[in-house]
Amino acid sequence: GHSPKSIKSQYGEFQLDIPRDRNGEFEPKLIPKYQRDVSGIEEKVLSLYARGMSTRDIHDQLQDLYGIELSAEMVSKITDRILPEIKEWQSRPLNPIYPFVFMDCIHYKVREDGRILSRAAYIVLGVTVEGYKDILSITVGANETSKFWLGMLNDLKNRGVQDVLFFCVDGLPGFKDAAIQAVYPQSEIQRCVIHMLRNSFKYINYNDLKKFSSDFKAVYNAPNEAAALSELEGIKEKWGKKYPYAISNWENNWQDVNSFFQFSGEIRRIMYTTNIIEGLNRQYRKVTKTKSVFPSDSALEKMLYLTSGNVIKKWTQRYRGWDQVLNQLLVLYGERLNQYL
Repeated sequence: GHSPKSIKSQYGEFQLDIPRDRNGEFEPKLIPKYQRDVSGIEEKVLSLYARGMSTRDIHDQLQDLYGIELSAEMVSKITDRILPEIKEWQSRPLNPIYPFVFMDCIHYKVREDGRILSRAAYIVLGVTVEGYKDILSITVGANETSKFWLGMLNDLKNRGVQDVLFFCVDGLPGFKDAAIQAVYPQSEIQRCVIHMLRNSFKYINYNDLKKFSSDFKAVYNAPNEAAALSELEGIKEKWGKKYPYAISNWENNWQDVNSFFQFSGEIRRIMYTTNIIEGLNRQYRKVTKTKSVFPSDSALEKMLYLTSGNVIKKWTQRYRGWDQVLNQLLVLYGERLNQYL
């Protein structure tokens, strides 16, 4: 027999007769079970939500543009339908090797049990052996700690990432010993040079800042590590007595900064700074800046996931000069790379 079903569309409301069988095994294809709106409004809601609009703003926008009365609660229910999609995306299989992986986190405020708590969105971005960028993982958790990053790295390994040549990170304490080397002991860690410079500049008097930064260019632009150490020693003699911490900051962390000196300019431009992931973070902040507090962790996850989809669509180009980069990596890490190519 048949059962009646009322459907809403951009042409108005009408009724369909849905076939049914005795065992209830019939599965409609064009209009799935439980779907009563075929106007495409759900896609519009998700698109507006992905651009940072709140559920109440979306309600007002739909009312103004289409004359559709859709409550804020219904908007929230529509966006909740992508939660299974988010879980599937977070557990999808990954490539066995990534030459470069960038890791960072962004902090947000989330309401929980009547309190406003700080949450960290952990972002992992990888560069494939083909030279394309991809967002590997986004996880909302407690404040940024090496313990949580250890869990994130184990999750990457469980999803199929067997090897990473370089991890490019900022200066989270314990990042190297407690997390990366525990899961990927062969990987090299490259601390972000830009972050190192900012940390050093905090201790420099404004009147000396321009001259100090100009002198320091000779360190990170040096042709090799020996020349860089020589330049650093010269800066220490010139500025060390006046700004001892600005110099010791580099000396104490040199083993985490010096990896990129062994490579040419093409590879250096990729790995010496985390600008690639900071650019992604700017896209997230652009969308989330209107929300001072998120109602829940899942609301934050939904917005970051939808924003990521919009960003990934624009990543259609390989890194410039990637063939040359890959050839150099094959010479240096051929045994680790060849088995996955």
